[in-house]
Amino acid sequence: MNVLIRVLTTAVALWVATVLVSGVDVTAGGTAEQAGTLLVVAVIFGLVNAFIKPVIKTLGCAFYVLTLGLFALVVNAALLALAGWAAGELDLPFRVEWFWPAFWGAIIVGVVSWLLNLVLTDD
Repeated sequence: MNVLIRVLTTAVALWVATVLVSGVDVTAGGTAEQAGTLLVVAVIFGLVNAFIKPVIKTLGCAFYVLTLGLFALVVNAALLALAGWAAGELDLPFRVEWFWPAFWGAIIVGVVSWLLNLVLTDD
């Protein structure tokens, strides 16, 4: 159940990013198609974060320390761009144009996911 809640919150956060950030887009036709695309992209984004982010954190530890954690913003942008690329390779109508849309989209996804997890989960 916890995984389902995380996928749904990430999908909602991705939707908010597509609404607020020019360059992060879902080009599916109807609302149901957009929701389905966002759910699949949320799963892809979760898998990218689960498998690649720990490796980047380990290898880039010095950059995290030197930048007082600001390097995490760049890493999150790169991971969102990677998820957008993977979605494109799977012929999903989701795209992230370049670094700056990925940067702002990753910030919005992080903040919205955090807020939704505060409301929806009980420890």
